[in-house]
Amino acid sequence: MRILVLYYSRDGGTAALARQVCRGVEAVPGMSALLRTVPPVTTTLDAPAAPVPASGPPYASYQELAECAGLILGSPTRFGNMAAPLKYFLDGTGSQWASGDLVGKPAGVFTSSSTQHGGQESTLLSMMLPLFHHGMLLVGLPFTDPALARTQHGGSPYGAGRVAMGTHGTLSDDEKQLAQRLGRRVADVAARLAQRTP
Repeated sequence: MRILVLYYSRDGGTAALARQVCRGVEAVPGMSALLRTVPPVTTTLDAPAAPVPASGPPYASYQELAECAGLILGSPTRFGNMAAPLKYFLDGTGSQWASGDLVGKPAGVFTSSSTQHGGQESTLLSMMLPLFHHGMLLVGLPFTDPALARTQHGGSPYGAGRVAMGTHGTLSDDEKQLAQRLGRRVADVAARLAQRTP
């Protein structure tokens, strides 16, 4: 069973979290992570975007979205909201919404911001809204998690996070642990749901 870890990252912070989320997914027996990104959105019409990214994971397809056992979305903060490329991808999921492809599947969210007060929680909430419309089951991080109680950087009950300022591009140990735990929680819920399906 595959969990789709779908993200947009411009400076690498959200991508670093995505890799940790994948580690958490793959810690659950029988589960694998499918790491995908989305193309940037541009107003330049001179040349179309390359169909395959120059580096990193491939772009996600709507077929992969429909076939996943669960979904974990990641985006940098953009004034307290998800980045336009991820929103653009989600705006194109009307067919999956109409057919109910994601109904009843678990989902989680993660984000990265430059500063501690960069709008992480509202960004996480903005990513949850389309997932609720798709009928997904949202999974967060409980306060019983020690890393959530002690983190001085990213992470909240709504999902994993990263604060980039002063970190020299590295994730803190707590940020790594919370990202992995988010992946593990979503994968665990997907595995439990699959056991109940006749």
